[in-house]
Amino acid sequence: MAAAARAAGAAVLALVLAGGGYATADAYDLVPGVLTLAPEPEPPAAFPQAPGAVDAPASVSVLGALDAGSPIPSAALVQARVDALAADPRLGPTVGVLVADQLTGEVLAQSRGAEPRTPASTAKVLTAVAALSELGPGTTLPTRVVRGAPGQIVLVGGGDVMLAAGAGSPDAVNGRAGLADLADQVVKQLEAAGESTVSLAVDDSLFSGATVSPTWTPSDVNNGFVAPVTALEVNIAKLTDAEYPPRATDPTMSAAKTFAVLLAERGVGVTGGLTRGAASPDAAQLAVVESAPMAEVVDYFLHTSDNTVTEAVARLVAVDAGLPASFEGATVSVLRAVAALGVDTTGAILADASGLGDGSALSPTLLVELMRVAADPARPALRRVMTGMPVAGLSGTLHDRYLSSAARGMVRAKTGSLSGVTSLAGTVVDADGRLLVFAVMADQTPPGQWGPRAAIDAFVTDLAACGCR
Repeated sequence: MAAAARAAGAAVLALVLAGGGYATADAYDLVPGVLTLAPEPEPPAAFPQAPGAVDAPASVSVLGALDAGSPIPSAALVQARVDALAADPRLGPTVGVLVADQLTGEVLAQSRGAEPRTPASTAKVLTAVAALSELGPGTTLPTRVVRGAPGQIVLVGGGDVMLAAGAGSPDAVNGRAGLADLADQVVKQLEAAGESTVSLAVDDSLFSGATVSPTWTPSDVNNGFVAPVTALEVNIAKLTDAEYPPRATDPTMSAAKTFAVLLAERGVGVTGGLTRGAASPDAAQLAVVESAPMAEVVDYFLHTSDNTVTEAVARLVAVDAGLPASFEGATVSVLRAVAALGVDTTGAILADASGLGDGSALSPTLLVELMRVAADPARPALRRVMTGMPVAGLSGTLHDRYLSSAARGMVRAKTGSLSGVTSLAGTVVDADGRLLVFAVMADQTPPGQWGPRAAIDAFVTDLAACGCR
């Protein structure tokens, strides 16, 4: 029974990978130069991202069914493993751990599990759940062109920060909607009206407040770890295909310039300078393109740990809640959405929605409870959170970890890495076919990521191999 259960779990994971796209993981949560468990020289600081050309996997709507007859591990045996991990000097002096049974919710072991700690990118799980619960998995984001003042058209951002500069691709997530397709539609409408020149304004007023969080360091933006967050961006504001690309300082105006060039290439001249301006609510629409569905967007930022996409999605949750689409409105709306699902958010703090900034605090207990809610069969829309997380040794930010361990293919988890912070939260199938939910958070780790990750990965591998009856 145990072997069959593990084989079934591996088959489900294989389905996730059938669509490809994550064979080379985007290292948004991987420290540059530290991509395996082999000791290597590390950079002086650990940052959570290194943008790359990755895309979302094929959709998987369900997880494999759990066998209630699989034996539950002995709490005493699991607790012994947790105690050893919490005392491991590679994790530093402040470690929180919690392991629970997915099916029953029974807490099998913990060490300071209720204490809030710096989550790093495990905070993205909250944004993912909030987006799917409040916006819905099928929601798409429109980028529109409408009529403005006489002789003017207005490019209106709808929160899609993954627009293609050229034609959109129906198989992509980053680049599903394309500005070239939008230009084609506009030119067709203008030609029919006998117009060959227009002025162009751009409306990105869907989002408000600062575009760069005060909790981020200047190097976060300068090194390409995140872009200014606006309601209209081409390719997440990346200016090159480098591993750490420079980002547009004003992504909205950069996108508008690209659109103006596309219009000119199609015979429509753009007169005057580009300006910002709010479109009229009843303005006539000339063209529209739609993003990938929210479920696929969530898959994307969970797999790649993309900070910018996560922040944009959180702002959309704020819009839906009637709050300002700012950093403050986004974090408040995400925590409210999580609390509305019955998860205790007492003591939880989000400084931003991605976990990049300084000041967030979440507990292992909260993360485990939230993942159990996301896996609840009564909430099918949230299951994409569980199927969207990276798979050990196979995809996303875990593609190069657990390559030769019993945990390969048996773990789905969200990584979290900052300087002095290493975290991992997800699920693991043990040797008896029992699905366990876990969270490990260490926020005063020694310099570098190799040691903390090696300790956590050994612990999770032990859980996967354990027949701890």
